[in-house]
Amino acid sequence: MQVKNKVNPNETQMKEFMEGDADSPIHMVNLLKFKEKAEYEDGRETNLSGAEAYAIYGQEVQGHVKKVGGSGVFAGQVSRLMLGEVDELWDMIAVVTYPSRKAMLAMITDPDYQESAKHRQAGLAGQLNIETKS
Repeated sequence: MQVKNKVNPNETQMKEFMEGDADSPIHMVNLLKFKEKAEYEDGRETNLSGAEAYAIYGQEVQGHVKKVGGSGVFAGQVSRLMLGEVDELWDMIAVVTYPSRKAMLAMITDPDYQESAKHRQAGLAGQLNIETKS
């Protein structure tokens, strides 16, 4: 199995995200890998680590998630791998519930969210988002 961490979905992934049942609740599992040092796209100087920049996003995103009717379920640091093999572990895992894909899309396209997401972009080396349904 090959794993490729990304920060943003590609065009095909976004198209498929809205296909089929876009109205049922989803649980998004986020596997996160942080940069050593945060790098902001606007070139601002910072002494923040990637994890620290993402923590700013993590605090702000809670309000954005609630605004669309979602909720955080779990967030925690990865401590070790118990089963299987990977070249490198993720740093953190977060699980968020959204009332629907449409609600998640409304959140990520909101200009207020996009302002918060600058910290996400600055802090992440990559991530996997895995959609699950009950």
